Amino acid sequence: MTLLQLKYAITIANCNSMNKAAQELFISQPSLSGTIKELENEIGFEIFIRTNRGIVITPEGEEFLGYARQVMEQYNLLEDRYFNKNIKKKFSVSTQHYTFAVKAFVEMVKQVGMEEYEFAIYETKTYDIIEAVKNFKSEIGILYINDFNEKIIMKLLNDNSLEFVQLFQCDTFVYLSSDHPLADNDVISMEELEEYPCLSFDQGNNNSFFLAEEVFSTYDYKKIIKASDRATFLNLMIGLNAYTLCSGIICEELNGPGYKAVPLKENDIMRIGYIKRKGSTTSRLANLYLDEVKKCKVNLL
Repeated sequence: MTLLQLKYAITIANCNSMNKAAQELFISQPSLSGTIKELENEIGFEIFIRTNRGIVITPEGEEFLGYARQVMEQYNLLEDRYFNKNIKKKFSVSTQHYTFAVKAFVEMVKQVGMEEYEFAIYETKTYDIIEAVKNFKSEIGILYINDFNEKIIMKLLNDNSLEFVQLFQCDTFVYLSSDHPLADNDVISMEELEEYPCLSFDQGNNNSFFLAEEVFSTYDYKKIIKASDRATFLNLMIGLNAYTLCSGIICEELNGPGYKAVPLKENDIMRIGYIKRKGSTTSRLANLYLDEVKKCKVNLL
Protein backbone atom coordinates (compact mmCIF):
# COMPACT_ATOMS: atom_id res chain seq x y z
CA MET A 1 0.00 0.00 0.00
CA THR A 2 1.39 3.40 -0.98
CA LEU A 3 0.44 7.03 -0.42
CA LEU A 4 -0.11 7.33 -4.16
CA GLN A 5 -2.69 4.55 -4.07
CA LEU A 6 -4.48 6.24 -1.17
CA LYS A 7 -4.46 9.55 -3.04
CA TYR A 8 -5.96 7.88 -6.11
CA ALA A 9 -8.70 6.17 -4.10
CA ILE A 10 -9.67 9.39 -2.31
CA THR A 11 -9.77 11.32 -5.60
CA ILE A 12 -12.07 8.71 -7.16
CA ALA A 13 -14.41 8.89 -4.16
CA ASN A 14 -14.46 12.70 -4.30
CA CYS A 15 -15.15 12.74 -8.05
CA ASN A 16 -17.58 9.81 -7.91
CA SER A 17 -16.21 8.84 -11.30
CA MET A 18 -13.18 6.94 -12.53
CA ASN A 19 -12.92 9.05 -15.68
CA LYS A 20 -13.18 12.40 -13.88
CA ALA A 21 -10.62 11.26 -11.30
CA ALA A 22 -8.22 10.22 -14.06
CA GLN A 23 -8.55 13.65 -15.67
CA GLU A 24 -7.93 15.41 -12.35
CA LEU A 25 -4.89 13.24 -11.65
CA PHE A 26 -3.56 13.64 -15.24
CA ILE A 27 -3.26 9.88 -15.81
CA SER A 28 -5.08 7.49 -18.09
CA GLN A 29 -8.27 5.80 -16.93
CA PRO A 30 -6.87 2.26 -17.47
CA SER A 31 -3.76 3.13 -15.42
CA LEU A 32 -5.91 4.50 -12.58
CA SER A 33 -8.22 1.51 -12.68
CA GLY A 34 -5.26 -0.89 -12.61
CA THR A 35 -3.70 0.88 -9.61
CA ILE A 36 -6.95 0.66 -7.63
CA LYS A 37 -7.38 -3.00 -8.58
CA GLU A 38 -3.89 -3.71 -7.19
CA LEU A 39 -4.83 -1.92 -3.95
CA GLU A 40 -8.09 -3.87 -3.65
CA ASN A 41 -6.26 -7.15 -4.19
CA GLU A 42 -3.78 -6.20 -1.48
CA ILE A 43 -6.38 -5.33 1.16
CA GLY A 44 -8.69 -8.19 0.22
CA PHE A 45 -11.94 -6.40 -0.62
CA GLU A 46 -13.45 -4.04 -3.18
CA ILE A 47 -13.43 -0.33 -2.44
CA PHE A 48 -15.51 0.57 -5.49
CA ILE A 49 -18.13 -1.25 -7.53
CA ARG A 50 -18.02 -0.18 -11.18
CA THR A 51 -21.42 0.43 -12.83
CA ASN A 52 -22.65 2.01 -16.04
CA ARG A 53 -23.55 5.10 -14.02
CA GLY A 54 -20.12 5.41 -12.43
CA ILE A 55 -18.78 3.97 -9.22
CA VAL A 56 -20.39 2.98 -5.93
CA ILE A 57 -18.38 2.84 -2.71
CA THR A 58 -18.77 -0.38 -0.76
CA PRO A 59 -19.37 -0.35 3.03
CA GLU A 60 -15.85 -1.72 3.53
CA GLY A 61 -14.61 0.94 1.13
CA GLU A 62 -16.27 3.73 3.13
CA GLU A 63 -14.44 2.59 6.27
CA PHE A 64 -11.15 2.23 4.40
CA LEU A 65 -11.46 5.70 2.85
CA GLY A 66 -12.10 7.19 6.29
CA TYR A 67 -8.72 5.88 7.47
CA ALA A 68 -7.08 6.80 4.16
CA ARG A 69 -8.18 10.43 4.51
CA GLN A 70 -6.70 10.57 8.02
CA VAL A 71 -3.39 9.24 6.72
CA MET A 72 -3.30 11.77 3.90
CA GLU A 73 -4.17 14.63 6.23
CA GLN A 74 -1.30 13.66 8.52
CA TYR A 75 1.03 13.37 5.55
CA ASN A 76 0.01 16.84 4.35
CA LEU A 77 0.75 18.23 7.81
CA LEU A 78 4.19 16.62 7.75
CA GLU A 79 4.84 17.95 4.27
CA ASP A 80 3.79 21.48 5.24
CA ARG A 81 5.94 21.43 8.40
CA TYR A 82 9.12 19.82 7.15
CA PHE A 83 9.27 20.47 3.41
CA ASN A 84 7.97 24.04 3.36
CA LYS A 85 11.05 26.21 2.91
CA ASN A 86 9.41 29.10 4.76
CA ILE A 87 8.96 27.11 7.97
CA LYS A 88 9.92 28.99 11.13
CA LYS A 89 12.65 27.67 13.41
CA LYS A 90 11.50 26.67 16.89
CA PHE A 91 12.65 27.27 20.44
CA SER A 92 10.85 26.25 23.60
CA VAL A 93 11.64 26.03 27.29
CA SER A 94 9.83 24.29 30.16
CA THR A 95 10.10 25.71 33.65
CA GLN A 96 8.88 25.54 37.18
CA HIS A 97 6.65 28.46 38.15
CA TYR A 98 9.26 31.22 38.23
CA THR A 99 8.47 34.81 37.29
CA PHE A 100 12.12 35.36 36.42
CA ALA A 101 12.00 32.49 33.92
CA VAL A 102 9.12 34.20 32.10
CA LYS A 103 10.82 37.60 32.32
CA ALA A 104 13.99 36.16 30.77
CA PHE A 105 11.89 34.60 28.00
CA VAL A 106 10.28 37.96 27.26
CA GLU A 107 13.66 39.69 27.02
CA MET A 108 15.08 36.94 24.79
CA VAL A 109 12.13 37.16 22.39
CA LYS A 110 12.52 40.96 22.24
CA GLN A 111 16.16 40.53 21.23
CA VAL A 112 15.55 37.91 18.58
CA GLY A 113 12.20 39.00 17.15
CA MET A 114 9.43 36.70 16.00
CA GLU A 115 9.86 36.85 12.24
CA GLU A 116 12.06 33.75 11.94
CA TYR A 117 11.14 31.81 15.08
CA GLU A 118 8.18 30.10 16.69
CA PHE A 119 8.53 30.30 20.48
CA ALA A 120 6.95 28.35 23.33
CA ILE A 121 7.28 28.45 27.11
CA TYR A 122 5.63 25.95 29.45
CA GLU A 123 5.22 26.66 33.16
CA THR A 124 4.55 23.17 34.39
CA LYS A 125 5.15 20.37 36.88
CA THR A 126 8.66 19.19 37.75
CA TYR A 127 8.21 15.72 36.25
CA ASP A 128 6.69 17.20 33.08
CA ILE A 129 9.74 19.44 32.66
CA ILE A 130 11.96 16.36 32.67
CA GLU A 131 9.67 14.61 30.19
CA ALA A 132 9.56 17.67 27.90
CA VAL A 133 13.35 17.88 27.62
CA LYS A 134 13.70 14.11 27.30
CA ASN A 135 11.15 14.01 24.45
CA PHE A 136 12.53 17.10 22.62
CA LYS A 137 9.42 19.17 23.35
CA SER A 138 11.70 21.73 25.01
CA GLU A 139 15.41 22.27 24.49
CA ILE A 140 15.99 23.13 28.15
CA GLY A 141 14.10 23.04 31.44
CA ILE A 142 14.46 25.39 34.42
CA LEU A 143 14.24 23.92 37.93
CA TYR A 144 16.01 23.88 41.29
CA ILE A 145 17.78 21.31 43.41
CA ASN A 146 18.78 21.39 47.06
CA ASP A 147 20.26 18.97 49.58
CA PHE A 148 16.86 17.36 50.13
CA ASN A 149 15.85 16.55 46.54
CA GLU A 150 19.24 16.34 44.83
CA LYS A 151 19.67 12.57 44.97
CA ILE A 152 16.21 11.83 43.54
CA ILE A 153 16.31 14.55 40.86
CA MET A 154 19.77 13.50 39.72
CA LYS A 155 18.66 9.87 39.44
CA LEU A 156 15.64 10.89 37.37
CA LEU A 157 17.86 12.95 35.09
CA ASN A 158 20.45 10.22 34.73
CA ASP A 159 17.76 7.62 33.95
CA ASN A 160 16.50 9.86 31.15
CA SER A 161 19.95 10.78 29.74
CA LEU A 162 19.69 14.35 31.00
CA GLU A 163 22.04 16.55 32.99
CA PHE A 164 21.70 19.53 35.35
CA VAL A 165 23.76 22.70 34.92
CA GLN A 166 23.72 25.16 37.81
CA LEU A 167 23.19 28.85 37.07
CA PHE A 168 23.23 30.38 40.55
CA GLN A 169 22.32 29.85 44.21
CA CYS A 170 19.51 31.52 46.16
CA ASP A 171 18.44 31.80 49.76
CA THR A 172 14.85 30.93 50.62
CA PHE A 173 12.30 33.74 50.81
CA VAL A 174 8.67 34.04 51.85
CA TYR A 175 6.59 35.38 48.98
CA LEU A 176 3.43 37.17 50.10
CA SER A 177 1.15 40.13 49.53
CA SER A 178 2.58 43.51 50.49
CA ASP A 179 -0.55 43.91 52.69
CA HIS A 180 0.20 40.71 54.61
CA PRO A 181 0.59 41.25 58.39
CA LEU A 182 4.18 39.95 58.18
CA ALA A 183 5.17 41.83 55.02
CA ASP A 184 7.16 44.52 56.86
CA ASN A 185 9.29 42.03 58.81
CA ASP A 186 13.00 41.96 58.07
CA VAL A 187 12.88 38.18 58.36
CA ILE A 188 10.05 35.67 58.85
CA SER A 189 10.19 32.36 60.72
CA MET A 190 8.20 29.20 60.04
CA GLU A 191 6.63 29.60 63.46
CA GLU A 192 5.29 33.05 62.55
CA LEU A 193 3.81 31.61 59.34
CA GLU A 194 1.94 28.83 61.12
CA GLU A 195 -1.47 30.56 61.15
CA TYR A 196 -1.35 31.50 57.47
CA PRO A 197 -2.09 29.19 54.50
CA CYS A 198 0.96 27.88 52.68
CA LEU A 199 0.63 27.62 48.90
CA SER A 200 2.14 24.72 47.03
CA PHE A 201 2.15 23.93 43.32
CA ASP A 202 0.29 20.71 42.66
CA GLN A 203 2.51 18.10 40.99
CA GLY A 204 -0.32 15.89 39.70
CA ASN A 205 0.19 12.14 39.59
CA ASN A 206 3.87 12.57 40.46
CA ASN A 207 3.19 14.44 43.70
CA SER A 208 6.37 13.36 45.48
CA PHE A 209 7.94 15.51 48.20
CA PHE A 210 11.15 15.36 46.16
CA LEU A 211 9.46 16.92 43.09
CA ALA A 212 7.89 19.82 45.00
CA GLU A 213 8.73 23.31 43.72
CA GLU A 214 8.94 24.66 47.25
CA VAL A 215 11.58 23.87 49.87
CA PHE A 216 10.51 22.28 53.19
CA SER A 217 8.03 20.08 51.35
CA THR A 218 7.93 17.62 54.28
CA TYR A 219 7.19 20.33 56.86
CA ASP A 220 4.01 19.71 58.86
CA TYR A 221 2.02 22.74 57.69
CA LYS A 222 -1.07 23.57 59.71
CA LYS A 223 -2.78 25.05 56.64
CA ILE A 224 -1.87 24.28 53.03
CA ILE A 225 -3.52 24.93 49.68
CA LYS A 226 -2.54 23.23 46.41
CA ALA A 227 -2.90 25.15 43.17
CA SER A 228 -1.70 24.68 39.62
CA ASP A 229 -0.86 28.15 38.29
CA ARG A 230 0.94 31.29 39.39
CA ALA A 231 -2.02 33.65 38.82
CA THR A 232 -4.08 31.67 41.32
CA PHE A 233 -1.24 31.87 43.82
CA LEU A 234 -1.22 35.68 43.56
CA ASN A 235 -4.98 35.86 44.06
CA LEU A 236 -4.83 33.60 47.11
CA MET A 237 -2.03 35.68 48.62
CA ILE A 238 -4.31 38.71 48.52
CA GLY A 239 -7.58 37.02 49.40
CA LEU A 240 -6.38 34.70 52.19
CA ASN A 241 -3.10 36.22 53.38
CA ALA A 242 -1.48 33.10 52.01
CA TYR A 243 2.21 32.74 51.21
CA THR A 244 4.65 30.48 49.40
CA LEU A 245 8.38 29.82 49.66
CA CYS A 246 10.50 30.93 46.74
CA SER A 247 13.90 32.00 45.44
CA GLY A 248 13.29 35.67 46.17
CA ILE A 249 13.76 36.63 42.52
CA ILE A 250 10.45 38.28 41.78
CA CYS A 251 9.40 40.48 38.86
CA GLU A 252 7.25 43.48 39.66
CA GLU A 253 7.01 44.26 35.96
CA LEU A 254 5.04 41.05 35.34
CA ASN A 255 3.33 40.33 38.68
CA GLY A 256 2.61 43.91 39.73
CA PRO A 257 3.76 45.91 42.75
CA GLY A 258 1.52 44.28 45.35
CA TYR A 259 3.89 41.51 46.47
CA LYS A 260 7.07 41.14 48.53
CA ALA A 261 9.77 38.56 49.13
CA VAL A 262 11.02 38.47 52.74
CA PRO A 263 13.96 36.27 53.86
CA LEU A 264 13.00 33.06 55.66
CA LYS A 265 14.73 32.56 59.00
CA GLU A 266 15.14 28.81 58.46
CA ASN A 267 17.12 29.30 55.27
CA ASP A 268 17.66 26.53 52.74
CA ILE A 269 19.95 27.06 49.75
CA MET A 270 18.25 26.60 46.38
CA ARG A 271 20.47 25.88 43.37
CA ILE A 272 18.70 27.17 40.27
CA GLY A 273 19.78 25.66 36.98
CA TYR A 274 18.70 24.12 33.73
CA ILE A 275 18.47 20.59 32.42
CA LYS A 276 19.40 19.48 28.92
CA ARG A 277 20.08 16.27 27.06
CA LYS A 278 23.46 14.77 28.00
CA GLY A 279 26.25 15.76 25.65
CA SER A 280 24.10 18.23 23.72
CA THR A 281 25.25 21.75 22.88
CA THR A 282 22.81 24.52 23.71
CA SER A 283 21.60 26.57 20.78
CA ARG A 284 22.17 30.29 20.28
CA LEU A 285 18.65 31.06 21.50
CA ALA A 286 19.07 28.85 24.57
CA ASN A 287 22.28 30.69 25.44
CA LEU A 288 20.58 34.07 25.01
CA TYR A 289 17.76 32.90 27.24
CA LEU A 290 20.11 31.58 29.94
CA ASP A 291 22.03 34.87 29.90
CA GLU A 292 18.75 36.67 30.63
CA VAL A 293 17.98 34.25 33.47
CA LYS A 294 21.37 35.04 35.03
CA LYS A 295 20.67 38.77 34.72
CA CYS A 296 17.54 38.33 36.85
CA LYS A 297 19.72 37.10 39.72
CA VAL A 298 22.22 39.94 39.23
CA ASN A 299 19.43 42.52 39.23
CA LEU A 300 18.18 41.12 42.54
CA LEU A 301 21.57 41.76 44.11
